[in-house]
Amino acid sequence: MRTVLFFLLALVSEIGISEPASLLRATDLKQQPATDAPTVSTLAENAPVDTAERRGGWVRIKAGAAEGWVRMLALRYGAPGASKQGDSGVSQLFSAVRTGSSGTQVTTGVRGLDTEMLSNARPNPAELARMAQFAATPDAAASFAAQGPLQRQQVREVK
Repeated sequence: MRTVLFFLLALVSEIGISEPASLLRATDLKQQPATDAPTVSTLAENAPVDTAERRGGWVRIKAGAAEGWVRMLALRYGAPGASKQGDSGVSQLFSAVRTGSSGTQVTTGVRGLDTEMLSNARPNPAELARMAQFAATPDAAASFAAQGPLQRQQVREVK
C-alpha cells in the first residue's frame, strides 16, 4: 500500500497538478525560493492561491495574475472557506496523505533539503535578527504560564 501511495504522490508532483490553498497570514510573494529574493507582491491573509512546484521549504504559487514563491508553512491547503467534511475525490486522497485524517499539517520546512543545498547554506544575520523579535521575555513567559496549569522545570543547558 505504501508503494502505491508513494507512486501516486510522485506522479502528482511530476505532472504538476495544482492544489488550492490559502495563506495563513499576509505573506511576501518572492521571485525565487529564497528570503533575499526580490518581492513580487504582498499577498493578504486568507488570500486564495493555487500551489504548484515545491522546492525545499518553498512552494511556487499562483495568486490571480501574480506568480511566485512563498514559504511552505504560510499555506493552508484546501479550497478557502471549504469544509473538510464532505470533501471527496482526488483532493481528499492527497489531503489525507499529506495531513492525516485530522487535517492537521504535520510537515516542516526541513524536508526537501538535499546535500547540495545543505553544503551551500550560508548564515543570514538579517533573518536571525528578525527571528529574535519573536522571542518572549521572561516576564511574558511567566505571565503565560500563570494562566494555565504550567509548572517551572529546570532544563540542563547543552553546550
